[in-house]
Amino acid sequence: MKSRIRLIVPIITEGLRTEAHAAALGDDDTEISFVTIDNGPETIEGEFDEVFAKPDTVAKIIQAEQDGVDAVIIDCMGDPGLAAAREAVAIPVLGPCQTAMHVASMLGHRFSVVTVLCRLQPLLDNLASIYGVSGKMTSVRSVDIPVIELDKDPERLCRALAEQSILAIEDDGADVIILGCTGMDGLAEAIENELMKARLSGVPVIDPINAAISLAKALLRSKLSHSKRAFGYPRRKKIKGFNLPTYGNEE
Repeated sequence: MKSRIRLIVPIITEGLRTEAHAAALGDDDTEISFVTIDNGPETIEGEFDEVFAKPDTVAKIIQAEQDGVDAVIIDCMGDPGLAAAREAVAIPVLGPCQTAMHVASMLGHRFSVVTVLCRLQPLLDNLASIYGVSGKMTSVRSVDIPVIELDKDPERLCRALAEQSILAIEDDGADVIILGCTGMDGLAEAIENELMKARLSGVPVIDPINAAISLAKALLRSKLSHSKRAFGYPRRKKIKGFNLPTYGNEE
């Protein structure tokens, strides 16, 4: 029987993730689906946006477990609601940012994140600190393209990603590159090819959503999930203003 992994898209914008695209991320042993939140921001481009994405993201993750999904991935490099969701459910919940940063830390000494806008640097700096890898993140660079416009000009995006990746390696000393938005998925190989043309071959380029899917598969095969001692179930209580599925413990 196929494992079921669900992507939770923590924004209200339709079309950035499609059924065909999600299905293509799966394989013979894994079925990938996705849902978009009903209430929240148009896109996430900072801490302010992220606050409004978290409640419905967590609600969708609780529902995913109740639907029989085997693992969940939050489809955003901000990892909104990651710790809260892990408290609420027992199935694996992965954040692309946490996954990519730890993979990058294993593959090299220093990594750079190439994201959409420079205003995301404080958020990524904070996440690197929380995840214990701030000493390995040498820089955050941006392509100056908003999330909502990533798919409008793929050639421009690829060119900007390659340019900033080259600068991250040559000027910042990065030996691993992380694509800083899950909306950039599918471009890692093209960026690696551009690096090869610039005589910078051998530098891994990490696609966060694919890294998270691969880790989810590995956890499911290994029958592992997050520790309930670290992420204990929340006590069930009244929460006004939010329509949450049943969660946590009554005591």
